[in-house]
Amino acid sequence: MKIAGQTVFVSGANRGIGRVFVQQFVAAGAKKVYAAARDPAKVADLVAAGGGKVVAVKLDTTDDAAVAAAAKAAGDVTLLVNNAGVNFNTPLIGIASLGNAKAEIATNYFGTLAMCRAFAPVLKANGGGAIVNMLSILARVNLPLMGSLCASKAAELSMTQGVRAELAGQGTAVIAVMPGAVDTDMTRDLPPPKAVPLDIVREVLAGIEAGAEEIYPGDMAKGVSGGLGADPKGVEKDFAKYLPM
Repeated sequence: MKIAGQTVFVSGANRGIGRVFVQQFVAAGAKKVYAAARDPAKVADLVAAGGGKVVAVKLDTTDDAAVAAAAKAAGDVTLLVNNAGVNFNTPLIGIASLGNAKAEIATNYFGTLAMCRAFAPVLKANGGGAIVNMLSILARVNLPLMGSLCASKAAELSMTQGVRAELAGQGTAVIAVMPGAVDTDMTRDLPPPKAVPLDIVREVLAGIEAGAEEIYPGDMAKGVSGGLGADPKGVEKDFAKYLPM
């Protein structure tokens, strides 16, 4: 898939990687970019700078009615980027309640699945297109400091594989993106090194155009992926050292 001429929908466009996605899709020649956020006012600057190509959309991916409305309003989409997500940076056991874990599952897994389901017929009607699910290298190994986030991303990775299989027949590519730590609000408490969002997004766009099914943008993601291939238990034990305070 070439980015130029595509109609793109980006969820979680109000901050971090999502904002950069919108900017880079415009720069790469996308025909139109829907910038979705819970508060459309937070993407007003992207709309203003988009040269008439950026359209703000109100969206909470955990709200089924909002997801359905977004898919109806954006019936010309050919490339869906599921970027919306939450990370409370909390463990699985060493926390008072299941509230954070439930919220991460609700957004990262169920929210992304809801978007895939809602936009699958849209993409089919428009020739197949592609879905990009923004995951994390932590979908493949658990970091106890944020154990519940990792579990939600692992579920999201498995779901992505299943959606890929189900939508192959309609010609829809389904891509899993698994970066390491990226310098955004979600990782503000993590020490460096952290990748720059622009570098991550550029690798993702290149991967889309190359037809990749899995993209590991950034040195950390590539290193961990390689380590998991060579010695998965060793990587697990290394990550297990990072326990909550």
